[in-house]
Amino acid sequence: MASVLASKMGLNSLRRKQAKTFNVTVVTMDADLEFNCELKWKGKDLFELVCRTLGLRETWFFGLRYDVKDTVAWLKMDKKVLDHDIPKEEPIVLNFLAKFYPENVEEELVQDITQHLFFLQYGDYDPNVHKPGFLSQEELLPKRVINLYQMTAEMWEERITVCYAEHRGRTRDEAEMEYLKIAQDLEMYGVNYFSIRNKKGTSLLLGVDALGLHIYDPSNKLTPKISFPWNEIRNISYSDKEFAIKPLDKRADVFKFNSSKLRVNKLILQLCIGNHDLFIRRRRIDSLEVQQMKMQAREEKARKQMERQRLEREKQLREEAERARDELERRLIQLQDEAHMANEALLCSEETADLLAEKAQIAEEEAKLLAQKAAEAEQEMQRIKVTAIRTEEEKRLMEQKMLEAEMLALKMAEESERRAKEADQLKQDLQEARESERKAKNKLLEITSKSAYSPVPLSANALPPDGPNFNFSMENLSFDFKDTDMKRLSMEIEKEKVEYMEKSKHLQEQLNELKTEIESLKLKERETPLDILHNENTEKGTSKQSNFKKLTLQSTKSRVAFFQEL
Repeated sequence: MASVLASKMGLNSLRRKQAKTFNVTVVTMDADLEFNCELKWKGKDLFELVCRTLGLRETWFFGLRYDVKDTVAWLKMDKKVLDHDIPKEEPIVLNFLAKFYPENVEEELVQDITQHLFFLQYGDYDPNVHKPGFLSQEELLPKRVINLYQMTAEMWEERITVCYAEHRGRTRDEAEMEYLKIAQDLEMYGVNYFSIRNKKGTSLLLGVDALGLHIYDPSNKLTPKISFPWNEIRNISYSDKEFAIKPLDKRADVFKFNSSKLRVNKLILQLCIGNHDLFIRRRRIDSLEVQQMKMQAREEKARKQMERQRLEREKQLREEAERARDELERRLIQLQDEAHMANEALLCSEETADLLAEKAQIAEEEAKLLAQKAAEAEQEMQRIKVTAIRTEEEKRLMEQKMLEAEMLALKMAEESERRAKEADQLKQDLQEARESERKAKNKLLEITSKSAYSPVPLSANALPPDGPNFNFSMENLSFDFKDTDMKRLSMEIEKEKVEYMEKSKHLQEQLNELKTEIESLKLKERETPLDILHNENTEKGTSKQSNFKKLTLQSTKSRVAFFQEL
């Protein structure tokens, strides 16, 4: 048994000696990355490898964070990875996150990947894709916000879809930047909070961000009591759990506070140094690297602008061709309907003409028959007149018959005249019917002639000779941008910038309208204390920047004294 145990221990020892690498999983906001690292690697080696993998050059905003006991820590660049107090089970899990935040996202974030890592955004609105229910699987709003309003998922989706559709055509970069601009104005943006106590033992919160150090009441993380900009701070140090801040103003005392743990002081110091360095860096001339990055960003923006113009023109040509095709197809259907109606009218005219001709013939025959009967009646009347009737009764009867014969003859004459007029009318109707038939034939010939000289295409590229000619070849859609075009392109970019500012203003107005619209549906009893404080600040018109300026109006000395007496 002892020999087996010794054998296993020897095998484990041999494996440790043979192992020259270790596995690390880096969790980014977009994906998980896996690396095989050498034992001698320092934090800088791993961090630079992650940045190269992501194509990130604005590295100073980010860091590798790990959980340790009941707090968090950041990987030190000059220290071996395995020398940190991190779990050694492989793969070692680290989080690639924003460690420091810009003061002005629009001016400081140069690369698209940097902006994208601060926020991930969706694609453009398409009514054929984004049908009712398409947001049901997306977590666009925190559960707390959803529960704060008396609104169903369908109501939220309806309002979000309306806003989404109104911003159709906005690029992902523009959408991300608008989101970050809104986020940076929030009171808790980029602030790291730590529990501290001043020399009187009062429980306070220390906030560290891009602007400086802020002191908060634990019940209000939105509005600091006092603030110290980085340009007023000369030195920061700590000893055990005590932290010391030395102001630049020599008249002001060094103010101290205590944190809960030594590990927390290390984290505070890291954040203070990093934010202070970035604060000073922003106020100096850009380094050569940053200048090159900005130049490349401008060139990339110009390239994207040319590509966007090409795509927009291609899209416009395609839409115009599709509209022309639809119009021609509609015209073809209309002509087909007219031809069908003309054929029906022709058939109807032919049938009417035949019927009228038949009626006219019958009327003529009836008129001849009536005329013959009238003649026979006249002859009968003459014969009766000539016949001698000797008796008075015979004379009376004869007179009566003569009267009846005269009335019958008159009636027959009238009927004969009416039939003759009817025959004339039928002849006239027949002539009109034949004229209608002739016109219908001419109309049909005219339509047939039009169809013969107006071929209707079934594809977007086949158009009539006298219509617009759309060619989708890449030669016609390509753009020859030379150096002489850069001035015009710069003017277009400047124009786009103005349009972008107008869009941004319009977006703010829409957000305010949406907020006003759903305000009546808010459940006041579900508001948190921070919600109430934020609403109060908004009603007062107090912003993060204005409050910071107000808090730094007093001298450093008076603010240090105020902190010590809290």
